[in-house]
Formats: sequence, structure tokens, C-alpha cells
Amino acid sequence: MACLSNLSISVSRPNTTISQSPHTSRPINVSIATTSQSQRFKPCCSSSRSLRSDPQHSLGRKFISHRLITARSSATMESTMDVVPLKIMISGAPASGKGTQCEFIKSKYELVHIAAGDLLRAEIASGSENGKRAKEYMEKGELVPDEIVVMMVKDRLIQKDVQENGWLLDGYPRSVSQATALEELHIRPDLFILLDVSEEILVERVVGRRLDPVTGKIYHLKYSPPENEEIAARLTQRFDDTEEKVKLRLVTYHKNLESVLSIYNDVIVKVDGSLPKEEVFERIDAILSALCQKKLKTDSTSSFATGVAH
Repeated sequence: MACLSNLSISVSRPNTTISQSPHTSRPINVSIATTSQSQRFKPCCSSSRSLRSDPQHSLGRKFISHRLITARSSATMESTMDVVPLKIMISGAPASGKGTQCEFIKSKYELVHIAAGDLLRAEIASGSENGKRAKEYMEKGELVPDEIVVMMVKDRLIQKDVQENGWLLDGYPRSVSQATALEELHIRPDLFILLDVSEEILVERVVGRRLDPVTGKIYHLKYSPPENEEIAARLTQRFDDTEEKVKLRLVTYHKNLESVLSIYNDVIVKVDGSLPKEEVFERIDAILSALCQKKLKTDSTSSFATGVAH
């Protein structure tokens, strides 16, 4: 997702004037000479998607690329585009609702969603060099080394769609070695979202999960029960969705998490993941919107000053 400043442009008479509101949140109007046509860039477009059918819960506006038109002189004009994409990491324990929140964030902000596991499988399927190296370890029943996964993430983050739209890194890094490797490559998020859910609730969510082997749909005996008895009769439980095993997974998760958080301490925001999923996203949305506005304000001020200096 890229942020767009409130900047409008009209082309009309043979003169150049720049007027700026004393309040940085107000639009900047720039009139620039030309001979025949006029055009206006609108700051944003409305989203038709919503989390609920109630219009009060509409996902609202999407930010798009920040376009800056800089006047080089009274006779000429150069047009440049400064894209300010968001860079977000999100972490959460098993059953914290991280996957659901990633879908909400991706839907509204149009960030490129990157999950290390999906990336690993895609690289192997494509037959890339990193994929071939990873496959060798997996075929031997060994864990894929961090340096291979980190390079996969790096290669994905430099692709055009990510550079233009920003990224949402899902559940990665998971260890201090992975986080340190990303830091060395100068890959750092604007924000690290941590979904905070108590162990009691996490265990309840995991133990109650059931899978429909026919449709692949996931149910929960308490929170999302099957529609009828026929479906209920065929539901199965994953072998590791037991209280004993989920508690072991949580021990590993929290052990690794503490070391990762120490690296991102200055950009971490904790969100209560025990709330209903819509309420969780409302809080995340407010945080991301504020971050985007902050980036816009900083970039707009910097770009305007640069344009005037020239």
C-alpha cells in the first residue's frame, strides 16, 4: 500500500503560483502554466469492500501512490512520483487469529502478503536456485537453513509489486538469527504488530478446531460450529490439535518471540487478539491509518521543501 498526499493540480493560465495552507493536513494547490488542457489528480478512491454488511463498518478509503508535481521554473515542469509504501510485520501464536487479520489488512491496504512457508513452497515449485537448495534439505528431513529462507524473503521484497505496494510479512522472522539477518540486509518494518492472546484462550481455540475432509473448511465446536449433523459427523481433528501439543508449541513460540521482540522493540505495537476478529481489525486499522498519515505528512513536507529549494 502506498500513501497519497492531499495534493491537487490544475493547469490553466500562463503563470505559476504556489499556495500552501498553514496547516499541513490541508491540501496544497499548485497552478502551473500550459496552453491547452487542465487536469486534476484526486487524492484517493473509495473502497467498496467492508468487514460487515453494515455501512458503518466499511473499510473506507484506500491510499494510493503519492504524486508530487515539482515546479522547476516558470517555463518548465518535471513530474515525479514518490511512493511511500507501508512495511509491516505481524506475529501471533498458533490460533491467535493472525491469518484472518492478514486477510483484512491485505484487503484494505493492498499490501503484498508474504508468508515464509508459502514462499518456500513456491520457490521449490518454480525450480529456482533457492528452491533447489531448500528441497535438498527437505528431502533429507532437515530444516531449511535460515540463510536460504532469508534470501528467499529478500528476493521477494525487491520485486516490483512489493516495491510499489508495500509488504506484510506474516509470522517472520521467528528467531533472533532470522531477524538479525534481515537487519543486516537493511530490511526493517515500519511497524511490528503482535497479537496478544492468553494461553487459556489459545488452547481453547486450538482444541476445539475441526476439519471437514470433504470441503477443507475449518470449524470450531464453540465459535464456528458446523451447519448440520451430516457435516458434524464427518469432522476430524488434526493430530497436533491437542492441549498437550499446543502447549509445547506455545513454549517454543514464546521462547523465540522474546529474542525477536528485542530487535523490534521501538516499532512494536501489541493488539488484544482475544477480541472478536472485527474489533481486532478496527484497532489494527486505526494504527495503520495513523502510521500512513504520519508518513504522508513527513514525506509531503520533505518533498515540498525540496521542490521549493530547486
